[in-house]
Amino acid sequence: MSMRSVLGTAAGAALLLLAAAPAATASADPYETVTVDPTGSIAPDGTVTLSGTYRCLGNSGPVFVSSSVSQGDPSVRHGIGGTRAVCDGVEHGWENSAKPSSDTLTPGPAQVEATVMELSSRGGLPLPRFHATQRQDITLTES
Repeated sequence: MSMRSVLGTAAGAALLLLAAAPAATASADPYETVTVDPTGSIAPDGTVTLSGTYRCLGNSGPVFVSSSVSQGDPSVRHGIGGTRAVCDGVEHGWENSAKPSSDTLTPGPAQVEATVMELSSRGGLPLPRFHATQRQDITLTES
């Protein structure tokens, strides 16, 4: 096996692990948490609002609470904003709103994933560090 093949395989494996990290890591520290409220809302113009709480500890770069929602087909997820987070060990509320590009979301059952993620710049290149992730079934209601 050539050195180029070995490096290509190692790089591919690293990218695969990085892509799987949010699903594989519920929390980097048991004290770090993110929750999702049991209901979200859809405005008449299609804007979706999701909310919950988070708690995280010390950071070296910017931290965000991101969220996404799916309904029906779990492989189709709609990003619903990102809120800047403060990692001071105290529980804070978060709320994200966005209007998905398609009108496929309707009031009713849905699945939300919320993630507290830091852009850590150790070594110069910003890399994600996941503090907490939560997947939850919710109900979208008309607002």
